[in-house]
Amino acid sequence: MADDSSDLFCPLEFRYGRAAVRDLFSRGARLERALRVEAALAATESELGMIPKDAGAAIARVADLEHVPVAKVDELEATLRHDVMAMTRALADAAGASGRWVHYGATSADITDSALALELQESVRVLRGDLTALARALAHLAREHRATPEIGRTHGQHGIPISFGFKMAVGAAEVVRHRQRLDEILPRLAVGKMAGAVGTAAGFGDRAEAVEEGVMRRLGIRADEAPMQLVGRDRVAEFVNWMALVASTAERLATEVRNLQRTEIAEVAEPFDEAHQVGSSTMAQKRNPIVSENITSLARLVRAFAPVPMENMVQWHERDLANSANERIVVPHAIVLTDDLLVKLEEVLRGLKVDSGRMAEEVARSAGGAFGESLVLALTAKGLARSDAHEVVRQLTRNPMSPPSLLERARADPVVTKHLTAEEIGAFLDPSSYVRAAMAKTDRILAGLPADLRG
Repeated sequence: MADDSSDLFCPLEFRYGRAAVRDLFSRGARLERALRVEAALAATESELGMIPKDAGAAIARVADLEHVPVAKVDELEATLRHDVMAMTRALADAAGASGRWVHYGATSADITDSALALELQESVRVLRGDLTALARALAHLAREHRATPEIGRTHGQHGIPISFGFKMAVGAAEVVRHRQRLDEILPRLAVGKMAGAVGTAAGFGDRAEAVEEGVMRRLGIRADEAPMQLVGRDRVAEFVNWMALVASTAERLATEVRNLQRTEIAEVAEPFDEAHQVGSSTMAQKRNPIVSENITSLARLVRAFAPVPMENMVQWHERDLANSANERIVVPHAIVLTDDLLVKLEEVLRGLKVDSGRMAEEVARSAGGAFGESLVLALTAKGLARSDAHEVVRQLTRNPMSPPSLLERARADPVVTKHLTAEEIGAFLDPSSYVRAAMAKTDRILAGLPADLRG
């Protein structure tokens, strides 16, 4: 029988996000990580002689979902009203006589924060892969269209020509910066603790440092160098704000696709399944950039999460619980949605339809007006004051898309012809010089990308 999803509440459960990424934050996955921490603690303490050796082995053998199922923990929490205590009770029951040594010397935050570090470490691997795939898609477009002329636009108006590849190369460099930031954040993020109540580790006595080192080594993370009862929440705040930055880049690129797909411009189009996809329930002719719009919508939500972890940096004294509830919502939602929008953007760019002919038409439609900068510079170089040269060209480019062309106007203007020959005017109003400059810049950007993105 098919699963009945009619009673699902959160859209992440049935509409947004990849199943494999959502699974990182399932109740079972989170419980399993907490049990890993408890197992690492017991193994370390038995190694140090703080608890019997057979106790450490016995606890490790049952620190899994088979012996400590979610349902059992839920049943205990309903009475105890404490999630970590419910988990340790269930683990202790499963460990039999050795259960008395479960959680020895630790406090709840030692377990939850170390488990969170494992969760964030796994999430970073996913998001780094997303950024790599996105950067490769952008770099591919940059190489393919390094010489494809496109009108550059500022304030939504024609500026000067660029190449479409240059625009994509700029996007690739921006994504690479986010990947570099993530690499820098990871050592600060994958940080746990085994320091007991209020962070002094008094419960572990003179073995405190060895306990923490052993647990973190087994978990493959680093210890917070200065925790209180919680790992410093500046770490989580930095990560969520990093995701907000990434979301803004994704929205910027998606917005570019949306604008260039407008009927009046029609220079690119995101993939559309002509055989089956419907653009509108009413207007059958529609081919809407719905994926790019979806990316935009999700990016706004990811950014909206960013302030909450900064609020969580403020704790009462050595700790309070004001961060706990919202972190359970904000962190997984931000990660799942950031992954979702990055994967969708990569798919859009991989299948992007680029109409180079339409781009060339738009460059030509400027009737030379987009090359006025070259004429200003040429007149200035020939001896005219720059402000005077600017005014001459400003007058010549009034109604620039109406005939005659700027070339014809310039060749008929006495001030221009006093300083430039007809051949020189033609050379300076040649769009190929702008495209060559864009090509050279594109090549430099691509050459500066990390080695795994250059091929």
